[in-house]
Formats: sequence, C-alpha cells, structure tokens
Amino acid sequence: MTERRPRKDAARNRAAVLAAADTLFTECESPEDVTMADIATAAGVGKGTLFRAFGDRTRLIRALYATRLEPVGSAVEEGPPPLGPDTPPLQRVPALLDALLCFKLDNRHLALALEATGSDSPYQAEHYERWHSLLRSALEQIPGLTNSDFTAHALLATVRADLVEHLAGQKGVSREDLRKQLATFVAEVLGSGPDEAPR
Repeated sequence: MTERRPRKDAARNRAAVLAAADTLFTECESPEDVTMADIATAAGVGKGTLFRAFGDRTRLIRALYATRLEPVGSAVEEGPPPLGPDTPPLQRVPALLDALLCFKLDNRHLALALEATGSDSPYQAEHYERWHSLLRSALEQIPGLTNSDFTAHALLATVRADLVEHLAGQKGVSREDLRKQLATFVAEVLGSGPDEAPR
C-alpha cells in the first residue's frame, strides 16, 4: 500500500496538469502567454511537482498534444475507412489531411505551441515524422505519382499550425471553406479529380 500511493498521486497530478494546460491553451490569446507557473497554479500543484512530472514546458506540450491526438491516431492505426489502414490511398490521403486540419483548427493554440517548441527542426519531431511516413507510404501506392517523399512534405505544409492560424485566425476563412480548399488542392496534387466535399 505504501508503494502504490505515490503512483496514484503522480497519476492524479499528471491528469490535473494536462487538464489545466488544455484549458489554458484553449482559452489563451497566444500560446506564448501560457507559462509553467500558470499551469501549476491552475492544476493546484507545486512547480516542483510539475517539473518532476514533465521535465520542462516542451515535454508538457508534447504530452498534451499526444493525449489530444490519441483518438485520431487510433482511428488511423486500426479504425475503419476513411482513416483506417484498409482505405484505398486516393481516399485515405485526403482524409488524413482533413483530419489533421480539423484537429489543428480545434487545437490551434496547442498546435502552435508545439510547432514553436525546441530549437531542432520541426521536420525531425516525432509527431511530424510519423505523419510524413504515413502519408509517404500511402502516396507510394498511387500509380503514376512520383517523389512520394517530397509530396508528403508538401501536403503536410498545407496543415501547418501557423498557416492554419493565419488563414482561420487572422484572415477569417471559415472551417468549411478551409476544408473544401484543402480537399480541392489535394485532389489536384493526386490527380484524382474533385472528390466529394468533406462533411
């Protein structure tokens, strides 16, 4: 019993921190405004507890992003069409990008914070490499499409958080219009013609 309580406390503290950070990033005007001190206060834990659990702000943001993205990841890995692995690539590639766009629209400040973390190239981040590999593999299955590696990078650039924020936040492009424009662009890149508009 004495060994289990710290683990329960740690799990409870971690959940409280992630919930607090989620709320703060959702409600903030800029992701840069959210500090570790703010998160600790909102979670009702000490800063020492926060740093012990996550190490630093970057690791906390990555953990929160991974938690928020988990339902999408599950749908991609083992779900039904159009995201799941049994979907034909001409349908799956647009669906994957639409899912990423919707996720970043729903988590704009968190996605911005993640893309701004660290001094390393964002293209070497684990989450980016995972999505690039997924897209590249699907693109390789499309007859006549060359250079799937570059094409995967180019398609992912259309759903970068800073571009999504610029279009949705600063220029006021609606969610529906962004999804339609993305679907049209992806169809042109894939040479598949206009597809049914995303719902």
